[in-house]
Amino acid sequence: MAGLCAAIIFIGISLFRINLPAVVGKPFIHFGNTFAVVGTLILGGRYGSGAAMIGLGLFDILNGYAATAWLTIIEALVLCLVVAGVFRVVQYRPGQIKKLYLVSAAAGLIKLVTSWMTGIVESMMVGTNFFVAAVNSFLSLPATAINSVATFILVPIVYIALEKTILRRVHLN
Repeated sequence: MAGLCAAIIFIGISLFRINLPAVVGKPFIHFGNTFAVVGTLILGGRYGSGAAMIGLGLFDILNGYAATAWLTIIEALVLCLVVAGVFRVVQYRPGQIKKLYLVSAAAGLIKLVTSWMTGIVESMMVGTNFFVAAVNSFLSLPATAINSVATFILVPIVYIALEKTILRRVHLN
């Protein structure tokens, strides 16, 4: 199941991608983070983060982002562990959509923070000083903000749909 989720995450980035201009990096809008969060809700923190790290990291390695794939892998790990922790803390029960939106909001916020930090590291890797790197990274967050909003909206919808169909039969959650 983790391998299947990793493949879905990889496809979620590969098939739908809109590049955006940025000061740092080459950000784009995609559904990889949304599928990473859904995978974590289904599989739990350990296997969900493994699937996300493989799916997102493999995409980076195969699509010209190999030099910073390690940052993506760390971001995926942090994202999924936070999501799994919030999911556990809110004590979600089937059908509690408000709690899913709380988990999705946490995912979006942590993604903004980790992307900002990643942008700082990427900028400093090419010799920029910290202050300039921090400002440039902040100015490069629009794609992440759009992805975070999409994650906030889509994760509860997708998870509830899965919960009412496949998860009821498979009993993974």
